[in-house]
Amino acid sequence: MQPDKISHPWFALQVKGNYENVVAAHLGGKGYEWFLPLYKSRNRWSDRWKEIERPLFPGYLFCQLDPLNRFPILTIPGVTRIVGTANNPVPIDNSEIDAIQAAVKSGLPSRPWPFLQIGRRVRIEYGPLCGLEGILLNFKGEHRLALSVTLLQRSVAVEVEADWVESLPEQSWSRTERSCVSSAQP
Repeated sequence: MQPDKISHPWFALQVKGNYENVVAAHLGGKGYEWFLPLYKSRNRWSDRWKEIERPLFPGYLFCQLDPLNRFPILTIPGVTRIVGTANNPVPIDNSEIDAIQAAVKSGLPSRPWPFLQIGRRVRIEYGPLCGLEGILLNFKGEHRLALSVTLLQRSVAVEVEADWVESLPEQSWSRTERSCVSSAQP
C-alpha cells in the first residue's frame, strides 16, 4: 500500500546496526520520503586508506510517515522501532531536520558529535548554511557549528568559516527571521 501524498511529520526510525541503507531502500520502494544523512570518513585498511560514507546518526534514519499507519514501517526488515515515548511516536522538529538537510546538502565537512545544549549560540550569516542557528565549537583550530536532534540526544558538527558567524544575544535564541547575505560575498 502506497503512503498518501500528504506531507507528514518526520520521525526517527531506530534500525539494527548497519541496516540504515537496507531500510532506506525498502522505504523508497514503498514510496516513503526518507532521509539518511551521511558523512565521509577515512578508514585504514591493511594496505591502504579508503574513504567511505557513514551515517551521521548510526542506528537511525528519518522518515515522513502517518503515525496512525505505522505497521508498514515496522514490518520493514531491520526497523526496531519508531522513536518516541511508550507506544507513541514523537515527531522530530522540522527546524532540526531542515538544519541537518542543509548541512548535508552544503557539502561542508561534518561529523557526529556529542549532544550539546549549552554553549555559545550563533547564527550563520554567510555561506551555504546561511540562516542556520546552532552552538559554535572551536576544535583543533577549526570552527564548527553543532546542530542537534533533541529527541535523539545527538548532534552533528559542521565546519564553518569564522567570518560567517554572528553571536546571538540570549533573548533571541529562537529562530530569527532575517535575510542572509548572499553566499557569493565573503
